[in-house]
Amino acid sequence: MKTRSGIAAALSVVAICAVVGVAVYAAATGAHSDAQTAAATQFTPQATFAGLTPSTGNPELESLNLVHPSPGTIVAAAGPFDDRFVLEDLTFDGGAVSGAVRVTSDVSDVLDLEVLAGFYDADGVLVGSGRFVHHLSEDTIHTEPPIERQEFTIAVPGDVSGRAVAVSIGVPVLVNE
Repeated sequence: MKTRSGIAAALSVVAICAVVGVAVYAAATGAHSDAQTAAATQFTPQATFAGLTPSTGNPELESLNLVHPSPGTIVAAAGPFDDRFVLEDLTFDGGAVSGAVRVTSDVSDVLDLEVLAGFYDADGVLVGSGRFVHHLSEDTIHTEPPIERQEFTIAVPGDVSGRAVAVSIGVPVLVNE
C-alpha cells in the first residue's frame, strides 16, 4: 500500500511541475513573443554560394540574339525547357504573335510560364522583345483535368511597331506540378 501511495504522490508532483512549467512558459513567451519573432527573423541563417550572383531582372534567352529569322517567319529560340513542351498554332500579324505552349513532360497544371518573343527587322536583326507571363492562381480549385496547354499573345513593342517582320519564341520559365 505504501508503494502505491508513494507512486501516486510522485506522479502528482510531476503533474504539478508540468502544469506550472507550461504556465510559466506561456506567460514568458506571451510577453516576449514580438521580441522573439523579431530576433528569430533577424538571426535566421542565410545560405550563400560563393561566386553566384542573384538574379536581378526577368529571365532572358541568349538565343534571341543568335537567331536571324527571315521576314514573315516564326522560329523557336532555344531555352532550358525545350524538351518539356511544344509550340502550337503560332501566328504573327505584324502587331502581335500568338500561339500556345503545350506541356509534354507530364500531365499537370502549368504553375508558372513565361514566353519570350524576339521581334526582328527585315535584315533579321533583333529590334525588340515582349513577354507573356502566366501564374496559376493559388486559390484555383482542381476540379477539372490539369491544364497542360497555355495560350499566349505578345504584342510588338510600340517603339518597333512597323519594323518587326519576323519573330522568335522561347520559354525561359516553365514550372508545373
